[in-house]
Amino acid sequence: MRDGFRILDVDRHVSEPVALWAEYLPAAMRAYAPRLAPFRPPESLARRMSRLGEHALLPTPPILCVNGEPILRISEAAYIELGLAAERRRELLAASERPDGHLAEMDATGVDIAVLLPTYASYLVHDDGIDAERSRAYASAYNRWLGDFCASAPDRLLGPALLSRHDPEAMAGDLEQAARDGARAVVLRPNPVQGRTLSAPALARFWAACAHHGVTVLLHEGTHARVATAGADRFETRFGQHACSHPMEAMMALLSLIEGGVLEAHPTLRVGLLEAGCGFLPYWLWRLDHVEYAQMRGEVRGRVRRPPSEYFQRQCWIALEPGEAMLDRVVKEIGATRMMFGTDFPHLDHGPGMVDEMMALRGALGDKALRAILWESPCGLMGM
Repeated sequence: MRDGFRILDVDRHVSEPVALWAEYLPAAMRAYAPRLAPFRPPESLARRMSRLGEHALLPTPPILCVNGEPILRISEAAYIELGLAAERRRELLAASERPDGHLAEMDATGVDIAVLLPTYASYLVHDDGIDAERSRAYASAYNRWLGDFCASAPDRLLGPALLSRHDPEAMAGDLEQAARDGARAVVLRPNPVQGRTLSAPALARFWAACAHHGVTVLLHEGTHARVATAGADRFETRFGQHACSHPMEAMMALLSLIEGGVLEAHPTLRVGLLEAGCGFLPYWLWRLDHVEYAQMRGEVRGRVRRPPSEYFQRQCWIALEPGEAMLDRVVKEIGATRMMFGTDFPHLDHGPGMVDEMMALRGALGDKALRAILWESPCGLMGM
């Protein structure tokens, strides 16, 4: 506990060791085990300087590759900047590869329970350029590794299963296997995958299985993936792509689940929107209610039978960022019981003092709202 508050960190990440893939992938797939490799072939210093300018004298870290192809679509200049940030967080990144590393950091910051989400595995599984067999093999290998990872402290480390969306017909079976293995949640990307949005008719059996088994669905974006991503068609820099991808993909994912009738068809389904902030939500729900639904409800009758904000309040939760502007007003508008907190540990776009930042909001939000955000709301999302 932290100052009398129990904390469920709903968005925390493992850093998967490279060795897991060779160990957990089936023998027939081990040729596709990712390995660290140079970012690009060697070149002369003059060419490097003409290409990278002031970044040319900085080292480019090795990048995770499959058959020589990087799993991230990222510029070298951006990757160098991430490498510099990673060097400053080396100990935390190393800790995130081990259960005891997570538990020690949780104890130090006051986190009681953590939901552990993937880092590199999400990029491997969600790649439009690979086939369903390989995508599902990556997901299965990761899930078995994560099960072993969490087994050392199952009451404190919760591991949602990562599911492949490449073969919609297999998704319900994969979900049921995850439930049999003890997963109370699954994690998906919000993006279209293989040209299919979250509400594509081909995924109907999957959504029905989630509702039937009471399995929570967590939606978490990651910039530079090899799938269609908001901003990637307009910006080459991480600056531009990262600014767009997380909030805009969350907005469109929520819209897809509402507009496509998934939430209408499955009123007990629980969905969490992670690492997108929450400041956009009051406006987005207002627009969906008072502009789109007010004028065009006839177009989607049968799939959308109530104002979109009612679906959110009935079935969805969203994670906030402690530093967001006007957060107290957003909490008042949306309600603390639909809001949650995640540290994003150990990722580089969030500082290591996230719990401190959250606790500093106690005066602005009040004890009742803070208790809901830190514990009661995420427990509701996770079906605990």
